[in-house]
Amino acid sequence: MFETIVDPTVGPADSTEAGMPALAARPEGLTGLRLGLLANTKRNAEQFLADVGKELAERYGMQVVLATKKPNIVETAPEQIMADLRAECDVVVAGVGDCGSCSASAVADGILLEQAGVPAAVIVSDAFTVSADAMAGLRHAPGYRYVTTPHPVANLSADGVRARAAQVVPAIVDLLTEPALATASA
Repeated sequence: MFETIVDPTVGPADSTEAGMPALAARPEGLTGLRLGLLANTKRNAEQFLADVGKELAERYGMQVVLATKKPNIVETAPEQIMADLRAECDVVVAGVGDCGSCSASAVADGILLEQAGVPAAVIVSDAFTVSADAMAGLRHAPGYRYVTTPHPVANLSADGVRARAAQVVPAIVDLLTEPALATASA
């Protein structure tokens, strides 16, 4: 049970964010890159990301160097976790946004990593794209791209988690190697 309600769409009181954030440059390929996994506390999130990491290691020769978990789903990851990800990882996969608050905070984590120069792929269940898009707008990154997976994730069996993780890997690869912002069609 939560003792307080936190609005994940509001930054720190002293926040002076303004304008479009600079997002990380994308690598040309993933072979040999150091992968970080940032899970939230939602059921199956850690296993989902572990399975994604295994797939990326097997298919693309990436090395999982840091798998960590945020202490709660409604806030961005604490600074020490973000510092570790920035220092140790070439790219990060974050999620799984399987509710409104955790989807919003996962997108915020992704944008913060991007601003620090670390390409990030955020995974959000498709029922919560409105929350994810709202956070991207509030973080001055409208059009920020993330990966979607069918909702829900929390109630999947181990085999279901593994299958779902394998399904999203191609989209994660695209997200990590292509621009992080969607471009408007002319």
